[in-house]
Formats: sequence, C-alpha cells, structure tokens
Amino acid sequence: MTPPALGVGIGWRPEIDLTIERLPELDFVEVLAENVRPDRLPESLRALRDRAVPVVAHAVSLSLGGADRPDATRVGHLAAVAQALDAPLVSEHVAFTRADGLDSGHLLPVPRTRDALDVLVANVREAQDQLPVPLAMENIAALLHWPGAELSEGQFLAELADRTGCWLLVDVANLHANSRNVGTGIDAFLDALPLERLAYVHVAGGVERDGVYHDTHAHAVPPQVLDVLADLCRRVRPPGVLLERDDHYPAPAELAAELTAIRTVLNG
Repeated sequence: MTPPALGVGIGWRPEIDLTIERLPELDFVEVLAENVRPDRLPESLRALRDRAVPVVAHAVSLSLGGADRPDATRVGHLAAVAQALDAPLVSEHVAFTRADGLDSGHLLPVPRTRDALDVLVANVREAQDQLPVPLAMENIAALLHWPGAELSEGQFLAELADRTGCWLLVDVANLHANSRNVGTGIDAFLDALPLERLAYVHVAGGVERDGVYHDTHAHAVPPQVLDVLADLCRRVRPPGVLLERDDHYPAPAELAAELTAIRTVLNG
C-alpha cells in the first residue's frame, strides 16, 4: 500500500474554521483527534468531509514511545474519529507523554537506544492492530537528546518504519528546530529515511530567542523551514504538505499566501 496523494493542506482549528472552508485550492486538512468527538463533529469538518476534502486525524496523547502499553481508550478514540471523518490515515509522534503515572502535558523525546526502539515498535504494532487505517509516525522538536544514543534520529525512524510497516510524517519545522538546538544534521536525517514510506509533511512557523529556536506554530513560516522542505522535495515529492498554525492566527490572505509559498516549493 502506498500513501494517498493529499496535496497541500492546513491544520483545522475551530478558531479559523470558516477561513479554512473558504481557502482557495485547499487539498486536505488535519484535525487534532483529541479535540473532537466522533459522534458530534463540528459542522465545518462535516462540510469539508462532505465536499470530499480528505481529513487526516492527528493524535498527540497516545505516548507510544513510553514504557506503558498503549491506552486502549485513547487508541479507540483515535480509531472512532478516523472512521467518523473517513480519514485516509492517522498520525502520532515518536514521543512519550506519560511515565510512572505522571503526564508531562508535552511531547518528550524517546531515547534512541535499541531497548527503547523495541518498546516503541511493540506499542506501534499494538496501536496499528486497533486502527482502521494506516498510522504515520512523526519526528518531534526536542530541546534535549538523551545520552547513550545508539542510533541517529533518521536511523531510529527508518528502523521503526521497517519493523512496523508504519508510514512517516516528516515535520520539517521540527527538523529545523533540532538542527539549531541539538545539532541534528538535516542531510543525514533525510538521507537515512525510507522516503517511499513518506505519508505527508508538516510545515510550521517559529521564532528564535536567546539562541534557541522555538517551534511555536504561532508565527509565519521562516525561509529556513521552507529551505528544509525544498531539501526534502529534491529527494522525493511528498504526497502531502500541511501548514500548522495554533495561535495568533493571521488574516485569511496571509494564510493563503503561506499555502501558496508551500505549493511553490512543492512544485519545484
């Protein structure tokens, strides 16, 4: 099975639902699964679905990189949202959010060791068994890397995809952040990935403060992030590219211009 052709899209948020409905040349949207109820979908999402605009369900709380087995209720909710939306796929993060009964409220990086990879693989497989559509796993932005890494980040994702058959969601904004903050090599990361497993790409804005790049999703996409997208597109044409915006929403014309800039990079 190959990933579906999605095109250029935007993350659906209730604050800009009417703007999203009216954006020109919108190919698909992505919704945070934890923010919707499958039995009471927002009218805007139903309208997009009924217009045959693909809607991807994106999760942030499965904690598949943690030592605990996946929470069946959380995975079941993601599955129900995917079915309600007729989603072609779902996605989550290579991260954990819970440990020893505590919830971080934030995506935390997984140690890149063989033991941690074994746990992640087992959890991804268990989640896949409960999901009605394919699962894509995303690289996160991290302000630290655990010591004792046995694999590079690209190698870690490549082995995950090989052992589980999952698809990959490459966040080029997160990759840019990691290159600035923890020294991740962009070319080495991209070269290690099985790009035939690429499902889609995230693009987002951020800002640098005191020498640290913050992936805020609340600022315009900087040229450096579009440069990383271009690096990826020189290797493969992504099936889809999605703009994330979570705060300080600009005027509709600015959102449309950012989507046009993304489409320009995608088309070379």
